[in-house]
Amino acid sequence: MIDEIENITSEEKQLLEKGIKLPIMEEFYSIQGEGFNTGKSAYFIRVGGCDVGCHWCDVKESWNPNLHPLVEVKQIINNVKNCPAQSIVITGGEPLIYNLDHLTNQLANNGVEVFLETSGAHSLSGVWHWICLSPKKNLPPLQEVYERADELKVIVFNKDDIKWAETHAAKVGGDCKLYLQPEWSNKEKMMPLIIDYVMENPQWNISLQTHKYLQIP
Repeated sequence: MIDEIENITSEEKQLLEKGIKLPIMEEFYSIQGEGFNTGKSAYFIRVGGCDVGCHWCDVKESWNPNLHPLVEVKQIINNVKNCPAQSIVITGGEPLIYNLDHLTNQLANNGVEVFLETSGAHSLSGVWHWICLSPKKNLPPLQEVYERADELKVIVFNKDDIKWAETHAAKVGGDCKLYLQPEWSNKEKMMPLIIDYVMENPQWNISLQTHKYLQIP
């Protein structure tokens, strides 16, 4: 994916490879709407670039890294310092396309919790307080991400996705939190199935995109 980024100098490419600069689609302060950390105030850093390409993705504009400016990590840290958030969410796109060691070390040095949202399709980099693994069918997660995941959040678009979710649950650690989340455009059909399944299989929990219900950015 780094090699697909156009119109950058060799120096900028080196900074990108080291994680000193990253293509950033957006940064914003909001409320975490999904999964285990639902309801927490958090500063979101959305990295541009994704090679997974889910057909139901609601931020397809994040896929092409060329659409987003390369931003120095020190500028991101300054933005975080100007925000009261104690939790930072690194999302995408697919963040693990890039080296996240420098960014997360700098964030951790500022005393904030750092959360990752990933498909798990690329090797882990970075220092994390919480890893949310949301597997996708196009590119399966790596074993190392299964082993480190604190939360497994499977998006349910059709009824077969619930059975598919169990194949991933079998690969994560015993302390990993398990969530089924209805895909937004199909939630009316999938929600009854998810409710019944979670009631019959209480190791699973339901995740909702509460920020969409509440119209929170």
